[in-house]
Amino acid sequence: MVRIGYTMMTEQTGPRELVRDVVAAEKAGFDFSVTSDHYFPWLQEQGHAPYAWAVLGAAAQATERIGLMTYVTCPTTRYHPAVVAQKAATLQILAEGRFRLGLGSGENLNEHVVGAGWPAAHVRLEMLEEAVEIIGALFDGGDVSRHGSHFDVENARLWDLPEARVPIGVAVSGPASCALAGRSADLVIATEAKSDLLDAFDRHGGTGKPRVGQLPVCYDPDRDAAVARAHEQFRWSVGGWKVNSELPGPASFAQATELVRPEDVASAIPCGQDVEEFTDAVRAYSEAGFTEIALVQVGGEHQQSFISWAEKTLLPALREL
Repeated sequence: MVRIGYTMMTEQTGPRELVRDVVAAEKAGFDFSVTSDHYFPWLQEQGHAPYAWAVLGAAAQATERIGLMTYVTCPTTRYHPAVVAQKAATLQILAEGRFRLGLGSGENLNEHVVGAGWPAAHVRLEMLEEAVEIIGALFDGGDVSRHGSHFDVENARLWDLPEARVPIGVAVSGPASCALAGRSADLVIATEAKSDLLDAFDRHGGTGKPRVGQLPVCYDPDRDAAVARAHEQFRWSVGGWKVNSELPGPASFAQATELVRPEDVASAIPCGQDVEEFTDAVRAYSEAGFTEIALVQVGGEHQQSFISWAEKTLLPALREL
């Protein structure tokens, strides 16, 4: 059976509301939750970007069962990998073993704030691989000192290690990242229902490991309102990874999506309250080979109504897939 998750999307909701919503999602029966880790929203209309790790710490204390996961953290620019390892280990203790660390090569949108520049894609992947090695070494315990191509670590050690080692997930978008995930990760992460990504992951050692996808949806009893909201706040999502990873701020995303029409967004995001449209979109991930799918409800003020509908209508339908 495919596990269904709920997304705490920091770009569209304030910190207190994010915690409130994940508590409701747990009560509604979602299997796990994922959290974005942004410094900026994609578009100004979304209007938020609280610190994800503080939110996760609060969520760990406010919930009891639901799994927690970063989706995803970039451990190379805003954060040094040694610091990411410390945060993840601490959160795993607070969550009593329910946390997974999702990692990716990042977006200029969030990483530019420290003024370190934005490397080429192949360099970002090199940095990610080195970061994963450092984090894994710290999770293993003991002192870690390394002087690599991109990062230095001097006599680092995690003094509070959880009983359950934090599983590491790596986000993939092409052959090179799939190879890295297959070699180094405990699970794979993707935002497109592409079986070729999972096949490449398996070829490099990923067979039998969890594979987690993410799907934006926009529930509303008024389908026209849902389409309008999805277009206003999620039109950036039709741009593709190569574009989205490079643009530096919300104004750039607004300009890049000027020609995106509401119908373009509606063709990619289930909108309204037709359960079959939502289940068909989830089925595409399941048939591609994903074992877990995290849903993103578009619109920060529309989380509670979505969660209530999901509990009564959507989740029972998805359990039958």
